[in-house]
Amino acid sequence: MSKLCLVEDDAIMGESLCDRFELEGFDVDWFQNAPEALEAIGRLSYGLVISDIRMPGMSGEQLFEQVLERYAQRPPFLFITGYGAIDKAVLLLKMGAADYITKPFDLDQLVQKVRELTAAGATPDEAAPALGICPTMRHIEESLPHLAQRANTILLTGESGVGKEHVARLIHHYGSGDAAPFVAVNCGALTESLLEAELFGYEKGAFTGAMRTKKGVFELAHGGTLLLDEIGEMPLAMQVRLLRAIQERTVVRVGGEQPIRVELRLICATNRDLKCMAEQGQFREDLYYRVNVIHLRIPPLRERKEDVLWFARRFLQEFTAAHPGEGKVLHPDAERAMLDYPWPGNIRELRHALERACILTRGEILMPQDLFEGAIEEPVPAPLPGEPACDELGQYMRACERAYILRALDGHQWQIGNTATYLGISRKNLWEKMKKYAIQADTVEDDE
Repeated sequence: MSKLCLVEDDAIMGESLCDRFELEGFDVDWFQNAPEALEAIGRLSYGLVISDIRMPGMSGEQLFEQVLERYAQRPPFLFITGYGAIDKAVLLLKMGAADYITKPFDLDQLVQKVRELTAAGATPDEAAPALGICPTMRHIEESLPHLAQRANTILLTGESGVGKEHVARLIHHYGSGDAAPFVAVNCGALTESLLEAELFGYEKGAFTGAMRTKKGVFELAHGGTLLLDEIGEMPLAMQVRLLRAIQERTVVRVGGEQPIRVELRLICATNRDLKCMAEQGQFREDLYYRVNVIHLRIPPLRERKEDVLWFARRFLQEFTAAHPGEGKVLHPDAERAMLDYPWPGNIRELRHALERACILTRGEILMPQDLFEGAIEEPVPAPLPGEPACDELGQYMRACERAYILRALDGHQWQIGNTATYLGISRKNLWEKMKKYAIQADTVEDDE
C-alpha cells in the first residue's frame, strides 16, 4: 500500500490522522513543519502528500511551490483547508494539486479521498478502481477477471444508468482483450422483425429491401463478446429463437438455411426483474434459467454513497482535460448536496448534471444551484441585533462562520474543549461565539 507524507503542525490532529491511516494499512511519515517534509519528499517515494495549508513558517502552499520548482518526480498533493480558504485551495488545484478537503471533515471521507488518490497513482499491478470505491463495487470488480476467463453467459441486472454496459466492457477486456470484437444491441429499441434481422442477419433477397447479405450481431461478435441490453424487452416469439442460438451457439440468417457456428461470450443486461416476469408469463422461464448462469447485480448509486464524489471528481477531470483552462471544483456545500440527493438516474444522471454545470457555470467553483435545476439559493440570513440591514456581505460571512462552528461542534461530539482546540480559539471565545450566533448549548459538554 502507498506510503503517505503527512504535513500537520497540530500535534493532536497529526497524531489522530496517523493513527487512523495506520489502522487503514498505510505507512505514514508525519512532519510538523514543511521544511522537513520538503527534504523528505526529495529523498523518498510517497504515494500522496497530505498537507495543511496554514502552518507557521513555510505554509502548505509554499511547500507545494517548492516541490514543483525542485523535483521533476513529485507525488500528488491533498490539501486540508479551512472553510474560508477555499479560493486558495482552488488556486492550488489549478497549479496541479490533486484535491482538497475542508475542515471540519469526516475521517471516513478523508480516508476515502486518500484511497482514491493513491489508487489513481498506483503502479500497474495496483490498478486504480474502474467501477467505484465502495466495498460492493470493489468486490464485483475483483471478481471480473476470474469470471471473464470461465463464464460464457453472464446476466447483469440493475437500474438504468448504473453502468451495466461499462461492466460488460470490463468483462470483455479481461476475457477477450480489446482487439476482439465487442458488439452491443438494445433489444428494446427495435421492432420484432428488425430485431430478428439485427440478431441473426439476413440473406440477399430474404425480404423486400434486402439488397445484400448482412451478418447479424451474433456473427459480428464471433471470437469476442455480445451484449444483449434490455433483454427483458424482447418479444416472446423472439425469445424462442434466442434460446436456440444460445444453447447451440449457432444461428441461421433470415432467408437462409445453413447453420452458422459462433463462439462468443454472451452478456445479457436488464433493469427488470426477469424471475418475476417469468413467473407472470412475460418472459420465457427456460430462457431465464439459460441466461441466469452467472448473475451480477449492479446496485444503484443511492446504495453506494461513497462512489458519488469519486465519480464526480473523475467526470470533472475529464472535463478539464477536454477544456484546458476551464477547470471546475466542487464547493463543500455542493458535495453535501450531491451526497443527500438520491440520483434516480444513477451515474448517467450524475455525469449529465456535472457536464451541464461545467458548461453553464462561469466561475471555477460549482455550487448546489449549479448542479440541480430549480435549486433555490439560500436567502441572505436576517441581521443580528445591532447590524445594519443592508450589510449583506457581513451577514453572509457571519452565517458562514456560524455554520462552520456548528460543523466543528458536530465533528467533536459537542465537546467545548476539543472543538476550541480544533478551531484554534479559547473555550471562552467559543462560548462567546455560540452565544452571539444563538447556538444552543444544551447538549454541549465542557470537557475541561
